[in-house]
Amino acid sequence: MKNAKTGFWFVVFTTSLAFVVSQLDVSIVNVALPQIGRAFTAGISTLQWIVDAYTIAFAVLMLSAGGMSDLLGSKRLFQLGLLIFGIASVGCGIAWSPEVLIGFRALQGVGSAIMIPSSLSILNNTFAHEPKLRARAVAYWTAGGGISIAAGPVLGGLLIHISSWRWIFLVNIPICLAGLLCSIYLMDSKKNEKRGFDIPGQFIWMLALTAFIAAIIEWHNLGAQSPFIYGGIIFSAVMLGLFLWRESVAESPILPLDLFKSTNFNVFIGLGMAFNGAYYGTVFVLSLYLQEVLHYSVIEAGMAFLPLTGGFLIANITSSFIMDKYGIRVPILLGLLVFSIGFASLLLAKQGTPYWQLLLPFFAMPLGMGVAVPAMTTGTLATVKTNRSGIASAVLNTTRQAAGAVGVAVFGTMASGGPDHIIKAITEIAIIAAIFMLFYAGVVFKYLRDL
Repeated sequence: MKNAKTGFWFVVFTTSLAFVVSQLDVSIVNVALPQIGRAFTAGISTLQWIVDAYTIAFAVLMLSAGGMSDLLGSKRLFQLGLLIFGIASVGCGIAWSPEVLIGFRALQGVGSAIMIPSSLSILNNTFAHEPKLRARAVAYWTAGGGISIAAGPVLGGLLIHISSWRWIFLVNIPICLAGLLCSIYLMDSKKNEKRGFDIPGQFIWMLALTAFIAAIIEWHNLGAQSPFIYGGIIFSAVMLGLFLWRESVAESPILPLDLFKSTNFNVFIGLGMAFNGAYYGTVFVLSLYLQEVLHYSVIEAGMAFLPLTGGFLIANITSSFIMDKYGIRVPILLGLLVFSIGFASLLLAKQGTPYWQLLLPFFAMPLGMGVAVPAMTTGTLATVKTNRSGIASAVLNTTRQAAGAVGVAVFGTMASGGPDHIIKAITEIAIIAAIFMLFYAGVVFKYLRDL
């Protein structure tokens, strides 16, 4: 039963805290990488692990977490995720070695994997009978995450300037506490008590993704001829094939393959992977570019990312109104077009490029992504019944986070080797990403149907 405390804005605010804190830790780390590297005398591959330990754990466990949300109830899982994330943030803040930091970053990913599907499930169930209100709630939920991922470098720069890099993790604690207190008044979701757990499938998926990311990250250090590299890629491919087979025969699969019978669902999943892979990897490289090539201070680098916050803020808030008027396809197509323009304008990033020339890509990329993602998320939830919203949101966010981890690994490897390699990587990224986004716009135009 709803009461005054569980009105629209209260539910959106509370569930959005989970997305805010999880997305904040995706980007806030980037601006601190040079400082963390100097503190621990760590190379670029270690820095990639600090970023990707979070996203790998996030992607590996979210499928199971989505099923757990449907089985045990989303409110309980939401609270558990916030608690784990808060404890892990304390660990990151007091880490005494890069290995310890990587370990607690992975634990943060576990917390995110638990609370993100459950937060979306709460929204989907609370507003299940009011589609327009649900679309607006998801848009604001997405806006919170989008703004936080863009604001991360800005906030990180300020915190490091005032104190040290450790505060970029400790700042999560009050957000998690606020979420836990507010969650007491949330409604729980419908439970699917027939659902079980596929432990072998979870283990195989973990091996497949981790082996692939590890091989890509260590590619630059060990070389393609290393058995660790080609063996890791081959092992990952075998594990992926085994995982798909396991999910086809498991009684309670963590990845129900019947979801992919929907063309719309497949388009949404591919879109999420394209966005996250390109955006996460690019922000990682741009953080290095600002500090290692343009020689910005940490506070200057943080403030340089400020247009990203503005782009997400404008886009996410207006996306729901575009959806109300034009449906799902129009904001997605518009977002892909603007996103591609943003990437193309990264060709301006060279040695000594004045900041004003970077304003267009720094604003256009989040603007395009911010317009499309709420429509993508709303569309994904609309393709399934409400008692499967947890697993549907988990599949969407799992594939997005996996793509983000791959993006950081691949783009980071491309940028390894100093300033010249960073500039070359940005040029290659700009061309490839811009062309691919236009290609995917064609896929959306041909295959996606409004719901």
